[in-house]
Formats: sequence, C-alpha cells, structure tokens
Amino acid sequence: MSDANQFDTIVLGAGAAGLFHAGLAGQRGRRVLVLDHAKRPADKVRISGGGRCNFTNLETRADRFLGQNLHFAKSALARYTPWDFISLMAAHGLTYTEKHKGQLFCDQKSGAIIKMLLDECEKGSAEIRLSTEISGVTHQDGRFLVETRSGAVSGQRLVVATGGLSIPKMGATALAYDIARQFGHDIVETRPGLVPFTFSGELGEKFAAISGVAAPVIASVPGARFEEDLLFTHRGLSGPAALQTSSYWTSGEPLSLCLQTSEDMNAALRAAKQDSPKQTFVKALEAHVPARLAALLAEVGPIAQDARLADLSHAAIDEFAAFLKDWRVTPMGTEGYRTAEVTVGGISTDGLNQKTMESRHVPGLYFIGECVDVTGWLGGYNFQWAWASAHAAALA
Repeated sequence: MSDANQFDTIVLGAGAAGLFHAGLAGQRGRRVLVLDHAKRPADKVRISGGGRCNFTNLETRADRFLGQNLHFAKSALARYTPWDFISLMAAHGLTYTEKHKGQLFCDQKSGAIIKMLLDECEKGSAEIRLSTEISGVTHQDGRFLVETRSGAVSGQRLVVATGGLSIPKMGATALAYDIARQFGHDIVETRPGLVPFTFSGELGEKFAAISGVAAPVIASVPGARFEEDLLFTHRGLSGPAALQTSSYWTSGEPLSLCLQTSEDMNAALRAAKQDSPKQTFVKALEAHVPARLAALLAEVGPIAQDARLADLSHAAIDEFAAFLKDWRVTPMGTEGYRTAEVTVGGISTDGLNQKTMESRHVPGLYFIGECVDVTGWLGGYNFQWAWASAHAAALA
C-alpha cells in the first residue's frame, strides 16, 4: 500500500464529532484521514436549531443524559466543557446568543460552525474524502484496513463517528453498530429519541383539529418530568415537552400532561363562577388556555361543554382541576427515525474506556458521538457530547 493511503488515524464520519476529532488529532501531530459517504460534511450541524446551530448548553451535566451507565459521560464532559467550545469559537471570531434554559445558538449560523470545524481540520492537515462508501473494516498486525470503493486505506487507529439511525434521508446508517458488533461490542437496543408522538382514533382527530396550538405544560413519563411548551400537530404532539419525554417513553404507556403550570385553575374557576355565573365553562377556560384547546379539554374532560359556571358544583370544578393536573393520553407511537433528532441506545459503554472512548476489546479502536449509548436532552446537549467525546479520544 502506498504511503498516500497509510495514516495514523482514520475517522469514519464527517459529522460534528468526526470533524472535531480530526482537527484535534491532526493538530497533535497525527496524520488523519476522514471518510464519509455523504457529498458534503456535517449536514446535521447544518440543520441544527433551524440553521442557527444550537451548539451547546450552559447547563450541561451528566444527569441530563440517558444511557445504561449514567456515570459514563461524566469524565469526558468534565474535561471539555461548553466554555471550552465557546473559546474555540471566539478564536474564530464567532459569537453566540443564549436562549431558553442555557441553549446557545451561533449568531453567524450553522455554516460558520461547519467552516470552523473544517478550518480546524485544515490547521491539523487532516485529509477529508467525501462520497466514499465504506465496504468493510479489518484489523491485523496492529493496524486497521478500511475498504472503500476507491481502494483501501490503513490506519493505526480507527475512530468511528458515523452517528446513529436518526434522519435516514440525511444518510444515517447502522455502520457504527455493525463495526462494533464485528469487534465484540454489545449494542443497547436503539429507538428514536427527541421525536414527536403520534396518535390515532378519536383523540388523534381532535389533536389534528387544533394543529398549531401550543401551550405550556408539565409533561411526564416514569423517570422524567419536563416543564416545556407542547405543540399539537396533524399527527399528534410535538414541541419541547413531547420531544423531551419521548426519549424516556416506553411504547404503550401514557403520557401525563399537567396544564396548571403557572396558576391554580381550581381557584381561578371558582372565582370566575362567583364573578360571572352565567358565563359558560368553556368561555371561562379560554381565559387561561388557547380557545381551541379550551374546547378540546371541555370535550374530553369531566364537564359538559355547554355547562354554565352557575350550574357547576365545587366538586365538579375540583374534578376538572384534577383532570387538568394529570391529563393522561396514550400515544400510538412516535414519528420514528424519520424525524427523530437523536438515537437512544447504541454501543454499550461497558466495552469502552470512559476517559478515552477506546474499545476495551481492540486497542486503537474508538467510538464517539451519537453511536455510543449516551443521549442528551434537547437543547445542545448532544452537540456537547460530540465535542467532549471527540476531545477525549483525541487526547488519547
């Protein structure tokens, strides 16, 4: 094999984690090659945050990540923080705006983040080959041989950063899991995460009828509780409240929605009854939630839609207030990987070194980013895991 096809490190995947690792490793003196089947790099970075790239979250900490080992991410996250990435951005003249709950967005938009990653790769003389299909990986005599349609390349280290199964139209594949299994790693069952819920039947029709309505709620499933906005859609439920809980949701279990996030609806409805007894119940409810949602709640709740406040007993008001605190709805499912922002599950962390991301089975083999069984909350957490895990592997 010619010297042109022999490298210190081969990185599979030109996404956030792969490019970031390539730049760091190259600047540490490694001869690095990045391979990706896509025509252009970092497409998921490109669409993040509606094109503005929610690149990290200031509230990043390990308990805001899912996985079988909830402690695994601590080491990497502690050694590369949001402020470290902010410092890198500042060196490239990029600025940011803090939004809801610690979310940081790039003022120069996602293209600027991608250019920064590519510039860092260039600074480290990392080579990037796109539109390159990978047909196989083998390991022999301390080196990895990666077969591609344009020929084979060899590396002392192999860093797998090909992501998970989310958004297949952007090229997502199971390559990382296939390579992991090949070298003796277990795979934690995968499922779509940060994904809208779908509903069928009568309730699905009711949600579709008020598509576009949003309201603040406390959404919860066993093990998770989020106070966020909920969005009703033609297919079911979306918005941050739905996306966050979807990562924890188990098929068949109900989703609990509390619509009393900022006021005591029991007291509010009793006061309305005293002040305007001839007012309909639905009209009184409209003072607290969007009109179309008020009509839906009156349909599915324990009080008749056309009831007047004067006709309602305190017990009836109490019952409805209790309903608003714990409205149970059971999704038919989710929209799946098609719209999922992340993949929950992945390569078991039992087979990885938490400080270096290196395989415990094969020296020189590393797994970073979304393909690992570490999944963050909505709001920049998964990008921070990409940066931190890539950094941990590069230091190794």
